[in-house]
Amino acid sequence: MAPVVAALRATEWARCVVVATAQHRDLLDQMLSRLEVPVDHDLNLMTEGQVPTDLIARMLPALDRVLVKEHASIVLAQGDTTTVLAAALAAFHRRVPFGHIEAGLRTQNLGQPFPEEGYRQMVARIARWHFAPTSGAAEHLRAEGISDASIYITGNTGIDTLMHTVRKLGPAPARQGRAILLTAHRRENFGLPLRNILAAARELADRYSDIEILYPVHPNPNVQESARSVLANHPRIKLLPPQDYFDFVDLMRQSSLILTDSGGVQEEAPALAKPVLVLREQTERPEAIDAGVAKLVGTDTGRIVAAAMHLLDDASSYARMAKGTSPYGDGKAAARIISGLT
Repeated sequence: MAPVVAALRATEWARCVVVATAQHRDLLDQMLSRLEVPVDHDLNLMTEGQVPTDLIARMLPALDRVLVKEHASIVLAQGDTTTVLAAALAAFHRRVPFGHIEAGLRTQNLGQPFPEEGYRQMVARIARWHFAPTSGAAEHLRAEGISDASIYITGNTGIDTLMHTVRKLGPAPARQGRAILLTAHRRENFGLPLRNILAAARELADRYSDIEILYPVHPNPNVQESARSVLANHPRIKLLPPQDYFDFVDLMRQSSLILTDSGGVQEEAPALAKPVLVLREQTERPEAIDAGVAKLVGTDTGRIVAAAMHLLDDASSYARMAKGTSPYGDGKAAARIISGLT
């Protein structure tokens, strides 16, 4: 949302009020600081061991108070988190039009990813503006009966932020050897699927003496426990704390290959010319796979290892995936969103 905030604050017609639910307090603060996003209302709703039901119950009255106090005319939120669903519901109850940024992503499977697929389908029923990142996302919305008049193909604001960050970072530092960047934290992968993913990472580190596995470990206790039990004490595996966004972009730039179950990384890595193996059984972002810059490999250890080895050992296959295609945007999504609102 940082590019949207900046674009709104540059207009003459809008008073932009930023609300942070702090759904992920530990990850949020570093982002706000580095991207220079001032917050007008920090609801600070995160609690230890929170579950979505309790979080929504705290969010709705807190967001409602902000809407009333600020006399909101429009509410915007991005993505498919619990925060987005709560923001859309709070706006709906106050009859304030809601704009959904990153609208139209679908797997058509309510369990993959869970609960995000359900959230974004529900939000689509009450949104006034649907800012779709790709033509495929727009087609999903049309298939659900959303009017063309309320759909805007904008690209993804995450690519705006990525390009801004790369410019601020300057040239990528040189690195000795090859690095595989791993991110794995999806709720539907908890348990055996996550342990299979981590076993694949350890096997790759065992097989290649010139490979280092870099794993920023999500703060969720389910992820922390699995990471320590499977990957600890390996000389070529680094378990890293959650990364500042700028530092994470730098890790992506330095990596030869990225293994991820994250949605955002599936979009960012191709723009940085980094091949991506998607550690999920389904993805709502098929454009990178269709473009040949990402591959869906699931959570089976053998499949992950085989796909990674193919890229690590076959230079021509690697080059075909590392071609720098960016199917999710050109860095101008925020400007298109502002245009749609006016």
